[in-house]
Amino acid sequence: MRAIWTGAIGFGLVNIPVKIYSATEESRVDLDMLDKNDHSNIKFQRVNEKTGKVVNWNDIVKGYKYEDEYIILTDEDFAKAYPKKSKTIEILEFIKETEIDSIYFESPYYLEPDKSGERAYALLREALAKSKKVGLASFILRNKEQLAVVKPMEKVMVLNRIRFHEEIRDFNKLDLPDKKEVKGGELDLAMSLIDQLTKKFDLSKYKDTYKEEIMKIIEAKAEGKDTKIKKLVVPTTKAKDLMAQLKASLETAKQAS
Repeated sequence: MRAIWTGAIGFGLVNIPVKIYSATEESRVDLDMLDKNDHSNIKFQRVNEKTGKVVNWNDIVKGYKYEDEYIILTDEDFAKAYPKKSKTIEILEFIKETEIDSIYFESPYYLEPDKSGERAYALLREALAKSKKVGLASFILRNKEQLAVVKPMEKVMVLNRIRFHEEIRDFNKLDLPDKKEVKGGELDLAMSLIDQLTKKFDLSKYKDTYKEEIMKIIEAKAEGKDTKIKKLVVPTTKAKDLMAQLKASLETAKQAS
């Protein structure tokens, strides 16, 4: 793996030198965009809007339009904006992870200590595990301030980026049903169904079956075989059918267990 950020975790007066690595990878079929006429690859280029010529990466700068003129910003300018956060994952406070709603969570990363920081890394990891707390941190990644939680996961510490509050849209603008729409008997049956289907969480048993099906279609087409489209209409449950369908779901769950 290749580190995408190098700096330190600021933990009180303790600084732990670390590297950040992406903790996830895409699970999808790698498809190329082609010209439908001759199946040639489509290439994307960075083109100067005035000259129409391709611009090399080394000749590209970042600018902010200010009063009809572009102000050019360099890497040094971004570092000057907040020098400490540019190189430090600063832990601001410690909280319970359950206090953060899942809507705020974004991308997870692994934190690896540099050799000089191994003892301090292990100390913070074990202290977090024992306290059952996570560190709420702030740092700069890709020229943007990030909020994150630092938490232990077995031997590694994970940095999970979270969204700022202002980045979450207000759901009150949606047309949503009120609690009074729910009838007591239906709620009791729904709770019973939830109890029947409750199991110990094991993410490893869930696989990307859609990707597997796409690969089967690709292999079939490579062999010249015809692939039939399965027509599916997803039924919606009408209010009058709700109780009957809940009862039927409970019976199905009983038979499956």
